[in-house]
Amino acid sequence: MVKSHLTGTSHPDHRRGLRTVAMIEALKGVLAVAAGFALAEIIRHDVDLENAAHKLLVGLRIDPDLRISHYFLRTVERVSDTNLWNVVAIIALYASLRFLESYGLWRQRIWGEWLAIVSGAIYLPFELRALIRHPTPIHWAVLLINIVIVVYIAYVRWEDIQQRHGRTPTGRLVEDGD
Repeated sequence: MVKSHLTGTSHPDHRRGLRTVAMIEALKGVLAVAAGFALAEIIRHDVDLENAAHKLLVGLRIDPDLRISHYFLRTVERVSDTNLWNVVAIIALYASLRFLESYGLWRQRIWGEWLAIVSGAIYLPFELRALIRHPTPIHWAVLLINIVIVVYIAYVRWEDIQQRHGRTPTGRLVEDGD
């Protein structure tokens, strides 16, 4: 089954992999929407952010005397409702991008694959920086998962381009009778 080069990949064998990545991207979108709603509720109910931040640290069993805790609490002190609404807008944009990418990958659309490559590659330097500053298992996992996704989708695109030009994935020309 070969689709138009504008609508989708010609590799049905990548369907499962693309759909797996699509589900990961959709999950990121859902988590972003949940965070956006939580922030909107905080703004709507005029919650005391400093008190809520302190309760969050205690609830997560994070020592409030740690330097990172002090930084977090000082940052919360400087947050205004306008800043929070800006964050909600950015979260909405991010979630929309994740859902759009998820749709494109689920439907095996070339634009979805390119969107996945570009949007995933943009985050790699930031994830690497976070890992260097604070090497935690979570930072390692996030970086490695993102690298695997970007490399896999790039491979799918490369393989599709090779096939469209009459080549095998190894670059060998495909001749009639092969």
